[in-house]
Amino acid sequence: MNTSPDLLIVGAGPSGIITAERAASLLGLTSVLIDRRNHIGGNCYDTAFANGQLIHRYGPHYFRTDNDAIVAYLSKFTGWLPARYVVRALYNNELYPLPVNLTTLEKFYRTAHTPESAEALLASEREDIADPRNSEEVVLSRVGRKLYEAFYVGYTLKQWNKHPRELDASVCGRVAVRFNRNDAYVDHKHQVMPRDGYTRMFEKMLDNKNIELRLQTSYREINEAVTPRVATIYTGPIDEYFHYRMGKLPWRSLKFEFRVSPREWVQPCVQINYPWDYDYTRTVEIKHVTQEKRRDSVVSFEYPTDQGEPYYPVPAGENHRLYQNYLALAQEETKNKRVFFLGRLAQYTYLDMDDSMERAMALIPAIRNLL
Repeated sequence: MNTSPDLLIVGAGPSGIITAERAASLLGLTSVLIDRRNHIGGNCYDTAFANGQLIHRYGPHYFRTDNDAIVAYLSKFTGWLPARYVVRALYNNELYPLPVNLTTLEKFYRTAHTPESAEALLASEREDIADPRNSEEVVLSRVGRKLYEAFYVGYTLKQWNKHPRELDASVCGRVAVRFNRNDAYVDHKHQVMPRDGYTRMFEKMLDNKNIELRLQTSYREINEAVTPRVATIYTGPIDEYFHYRMGKLPWRSLKFEFRVSPREWVQPCVQINYPWDYDYTRTVEIKHVTQEKRRDSVVSFEYPTDQGEPYYPVPAGENHRLYQNYLALAQEETKNKRVFFLGRLAQYTYLDMDDSMERAMALIPAIRNLL
């Protein structure tokens, strides 16, 4: 093992992998990249299930972005499949399109509408909240109480184990409403899936003589053995890095159950949300976007929990205050020891894949300045 690489990168998820690849290709720097799991890709990891079908082991990762540069960069390592992410919500034994669109409104209110009349209907349902302070107020101000209670409050309670009024406005801040019949989950310019999967794309990114990969290796194990010449990039939980000295930050985790069905298709779209029914929050039939041709199909069932690997920071006021204390420590660590904190876990914020990738790429100039 290289005990004095230019960079020690902790975490082989998208943030760590892109940092290693960009540092190697653009700056000619060597990296030791470690991860305590037995695979690369972090939560984007995909792999063959027992029946041979490609699954997203840690929940669906729908790649979408408006950033042309990110797509151009990743295209060096993968071809693409066009992807259409369609989500439905089960309410009173009926499936409704999400985000709310014209079809959702007609089905829910049992009346036909033009875009103009639907907009007038929703305007009459919305609550007049000029400056929403929490997630409940955000949704009430955009769709009103009936839709809020049907599709949002139950799902939020299961997902976060908190009432929407206890969560920051940012959690539901991106609630979309459409007055047309577009049932795509997102509106981004690029909605694609790596042709051979995320793992294969990441493997190609790491196929560089300047990058040494060490799996099933924790930062504590290797910290004293490896002394990076330029910097350490840490992408793990920030509270863990500092031995929880300020207390533990709350995280939500997930448990997954995968079921094989002999049917070619189990559900009509890639994802179904369950605001009220069942203990799980959603089921995902990823084959809808990976486009595998099979006579059987795997569906994942997702159960939120407080136990297990950290997935989501819990966006509430007291947690932000605790994070700010850790952020102050992190800034000192960056200044004095050249340790950079990068990604969702290290920055205690929800990030889509393209956001994480952009932050990793934006870190390269800071590393260059240390040379």
